[in-house]
Amino acid sequence: MDFDWSDLRFFLAVARTGRLTLAASRLGVEHSTVSRRLAALEATLGATLFDRSPQGYAITAAGERLLRAAEGMESLALTAQGEIGGADLGVTGMVRIGAPDGFGTFFLAPRIGALSRLHPGLDIELLAMPRVFSLSKREADLAISLSRPKEGRLHARKLTDYQLTLYASRAYLEREGAIATRADLNRHSFISYVDDLIYAPELDYLPVVAKELRPRLKSSNLIAQLMATRAGAGVCVLPAFMADGFCGTGGTDLVPVLPGEVMLTRTFWLILHADIRDLARVRVVADFVVSEARKASALFLPRR
Repeated sequence: MDFDWSDLRFFLAVARTGRLTLAASRLGVEHSTVSRRLAALEATLGATLFDRSPQGYAITAAGERLLRAAEGMESLALTAQGEIGGADLGVTGMVRIGAPDGFGTFFLAPRIGALSRLHPGLDIELLAMPRVFSLSKREADLAISLSRPKEGRLHARKLTDYQLTLYASRAYLEREGAIATRADLNRHSFISYVDDLIYAPELDYLPVVAKELRPRLKSSNLIAQLMATRAGAGVCVLPAFMADGFCGTGGTDLVPVLPGEVMLTRTFWLILHADIRDLARVRVVADFVVSEARKASALFLPRR
């Protein structure tokens, strides 16, 4: 009779983050509140749900059993909210979008303001980061991915294919010499990802371009690679939707390298968790991202 259903929100947040401070930040409360509610839940159930250590909170066997039940209750609550909640209101609430750094910064960020103006009650968090987002852990409400998920209660919609090719700055090519064939690539400096920080196999470009290439400058961040390329540090595989905006006549402007010979195609997917895909606010954001991507097909797949 002393069981408080709302304590499960705090339990789920700790189970998904492994830390009180992160759980508190996600819930918008003080970490002491999370600690108190978690202790109350453990006292009510008569079970230890987490093993505490300086490294964080590790879920116990009893916690694992509760986690399955708590996620089921969360799913039912979200379903009810999607079917009934907000029937008399506009689109309101917070939606967090997880996206790769390039797509999030160069494509979504300049357009997302239009969505805010259409729905003043909608709060949007755009996480533009070079990483994979876990929707099951609620790291984001929807995510842009480079691959279609193979498991889990996830729903995928194809956004668009996009092209990549080699780019270098005009000043770099004037200094180091033109690149007329693939064989010429071997004498040039390359910019690429840090090998052990490549978060998706679709980003491992260089073996596709030429297996013997050895990059001299590496970064885990695509925007950093773009800026280094513009500064004349070397040749880099870049998405056309980012790099073509910097192609011009200045020394730091970019020039496509072997565009007719080296051309890669990758795909952006929009991923939603089945529990929240029908929530009005999530559906509106998802439809907006899909619509904007389709309108910009020439940006992602330019005709060379």
